[in-house]
Amino acid sequence: MLRVARRCFAVTFATATAALAQGAPATADVIVTNARIYTVDDSRPVVEAVAIAGGRVLFAGNASGAMARRGPSTKVVDLGGRTVIPGMVDAHMHVAGLGDALHIVDLTGTTSYDEVVARVAARAQQVPKGQWVLGRGWDQNDWGDTRFPTHDKLSAAVPDHPVYLVRVDGHAGLANLKAIQAAGVTASTQDPSGGHLERTADGSPAGVFVDNAQGLVRRAIPRPTRDDVKRSILDAVKDMQRWGLTGAHDAGSGATELDVYEELAKSGQLGFRINAMISDNAPTIDAWFKRGALLDGYNGTLWVHSIKLYADGALGSRGAALLEPYRDDPKNIGLLVSAPAHIQDVAARALKAGFQVNTHAIGDRGNRLVLDAYEAALKASPTADHRFRVEHAQILNFDDIPRFAALGVIPSMQSSHQTSDMYWAEARLGAGRLLGAYAWRSLLNTGVVVPNGSDAPVEQVNPLISFHSAVSRQDARDWPPGGWYPAERMTREEALKSMTIWPAYAAFQEKVLGSLTPGKYADFTVLDQDIMRCPPELILRTKVLQTWVGGTRVYEAAP
Repeated sequence: MLRVARRCFAVTFATATAALAQGAPATADVIVTNARIYTVDDSRPVVEAVAIAGGRVLFAGNASGAMARRGPSTKVVDLGGRTVIPGMVDAHMHVAGLGDALHIVDLTGTTSYDEVVARVAARAQQVPKGQWVLGRGWDQNDWGDTRFPTHDKLSAAVPDHPVYLVRVDGHAGLANLKAIQAAGVTASTQDPSGGHLERTADGSPAGVFVDNAQGLVRRAIPRPTRDDVKRSILDAVKDMQRWGLTGAHDAGSGATELDVYEELAKSGQLGFRINAMISDNAPTIDAWFKRGALLDGYNGTLWVHSIKLYADGALGSRGAALLEPYRDDPKNIGLLVSAPAHIQDVAARALKAGFQVNTHAIGDRGNRLVLDAYEAALKASPTADHRFRVEHAQILNFDDIPRFAALGVIPSMQSSHQTSDMYWAEARLGAGRLLGAYAWRSLLNTGVVVPNGSDAPVEQVNPLISFHSAVSRQDARDWPPGGWYPAERMTREEALKSMTIWPAYAAFQEKVLGSLTPGKYADFTVLDQDIMRCPPELILRTKVLQTWVGGTRVYEAAP
């Protein structure tokens, strides 16, 4: 049971902290000095040195205090006045998906359907005929013609390979004719519950499959092997480390991913802190409920104590469930990819098993239904510190904003979604609903925390993009002047917390992660400039120089 595990962990942590406070171990393994170090510890927010022993912070303060912990084998790292922040944690992303994206056709940044077709055709020339060609990252909102594409042009350019291209948000995909045929989809194929097929005038599949309809094509794609999954995870971790990340909340891990995580963590190969949310798969969930939660496992590299559910689709593909129709599609109110009764049932069982529930909800209707389901589950099984989460919480009705604090629900949001979506969000929603869109300040003012993430590979994994978006509500070109609905901005202190201590809190990790406090794991990131003081337009020019996990340097930029 999670509560028992937490009590045991609390005793262990308290004992370790007391030992450090009493001077045992007496000397540091590493001392990091001559830096401006933001600790995210309110008792001592900025220091100049940190001493590390046994992978944890031994001391944080002035240089003389740190050097007093120096022994004959202590390594002293002089950072030459650089900036240090606690290790950044992505509170919502898809680890294996990021690793996969490094190996398939990258369609991010494409400005036309023709460019998508050209990239896929170039890759197809390198692949034997008949093998699948996969890609991800297209967004029709960035093209001159913002309608969904049809398969015709792609099918003509790549006739000999089945092709499936996932939209940037992961909630729609484009298949060519050979892939449609391989999947056995025809005009007589019905839309599945929570899904939608774009169709031609005669009812034939036009090529785009939205939300649950993607399963019609995915069932025909060869499944990745366990070695494929392992490669993707290791590649993703390496990529995240170079961007200054020391941990991630993996928003949906299947049985294979969970097994690989545990193998890597046991063998010490992870070098990273994974909070894995169990995907919505009944056998996997039941197995973990029977086993019990894994907290602070394998030297703090693996946590498994939450379930990832889905309420609706995404705004860009018009699958987000809305209370009123889409402004640019008046017959459409979005899709519910899970029945509210299912969310309530899993939430109720999770409370009894001591697990957390984190549910994807983007539209205002999707968010309301999740809050309703949580409220019903909590009424049946009152739990003081459940920390249920809503992942994204992008579009909220004003009546629902106070409910997060009232129910103890954490809105886990991704600030870079706002700066990606702001160009076309009004076309989808109209100006009135934008007042509840990406409403970080409105939520913060109710007393909740807002952990930040990237949703990578939906957005770029670089966490400084999220930091910049949070404090400016502007894109990389500093548009629009003054920010998009700037009243919803975070302060820099809040933005830093949203990438450090708030993700830790959102995963029940705040006693060991999230700040450079004695007793916690020594995870930190070294930057070449001070993101807390530099002009906002310079934030995205900041370079990660080093990344440290548990007092070990896992990444260093080339000179």
